[in-house]
Amino acid sequence: MSETRFGKAQMAAWMGIIGNLTLAAVKGTIGFIAGSKALMADAVSSASDVAGSLAVLVGLKASRRPADADHPYGHGKAEPIAAIVVSVLMIVIGFEIGKSSLEALKSGVQQAPEWIALVALAISILVKEALFRYNYSLGKKLSSQALLAGAWDHRTDVFASLAAGVGVLGAMAGDLFNQPKLYMLDPLAGIFVSILVLRTGYKMIRESVHNTMDHVLHEEDAAELVQAVQRIHGVITVDGLRAREHGHYVIVDVKISVNPKITVAEGHEIAKLAKQHLMKRFIHVSDVLVHVNPYDPGYPYKNNVDPEQDEMPTLLH
Repeated sequence: MSETRFGKAQMAAWMGIIGNLTLAAVKGTIGFIAGSKALMADAVSSASDVAGSLAVLVGLKASRRPADADHPYGHGKAEPIAAIVVSVLMIVIGFEIGKSSLEALKSGVQQAPEWIALVALAISILVKEALFRYNYSLGKKLSSQALLAGAWDHRTDVFASLAAGVGVLGAMAGDLFNQPKLYMLDPLAGIFVSILVLRTGYKMIRESVHNTMDHVLHEEDAAELVQAVQRIHGVITVDGLRAREHGHYVIVDVKISVNPKITVAEGHEIAKLAKQHLMKRFIHVSDVLVHVNPYDPGYPYKNNVDPEQDEMPTLLH
């Protein structure tokens, strides 16, 4: 991970930690004073996001470490692993929120929350939406699974706060119109928040597990890589190319055919040029493994060169 990429990602993680800590403290305090189960559930959700942001930060730092003997392809998968941790935390917290709200629903609610609960939720929605937009934009730009997971965590909190707001507003309407049954809307909103958190956590963990597994880019996504190699002087044809996603970067395996009459040193130099060109042109390509084959004009599908023609491209002419 480059210094610039890491610096931006680290800043986003710290913004999430500070923002969630502040919101958790504010919503928790006001939720207790106002007597709102929905706001308390929302506060617990924000508190869980602090741990999630810390996991993102740890994952970013781990992915920055250079390749070593045990990890020759680097530590890029640390980011999707961090995203899995965030997802699991969301599922656990979602379950706890639902459990607490159900208990409140069974025991009964005697009064509506205070109006200040709505103010806290409005502030939470504005802050969380801003964090979502920042993290999502940066996550897309940097191809960071950990940041994207954190972004959707923030967006889930926006919807959770909206649901909590509806519950609080409904309960307050019950107080206004002397309808005590409407007080139940507050813990019901807490249950809805828990379902929303559980659903998002499940979707995130499914996607994060998929990203930890090696899978190749689709043919249309790798076409630009093939074209770039084909333009290298000395490469007659690209026999095959596979680009494996490894966290936020890509590792390329490519087979090229060169003039069979050139020296081993020339073939090696052509391969080196191909590798350098791919890594320089495509910032998401972290490593390239090039296998050099002698060009065989009689091989199936390789009829684009006249077999009688002695003039084939080499590195020297």
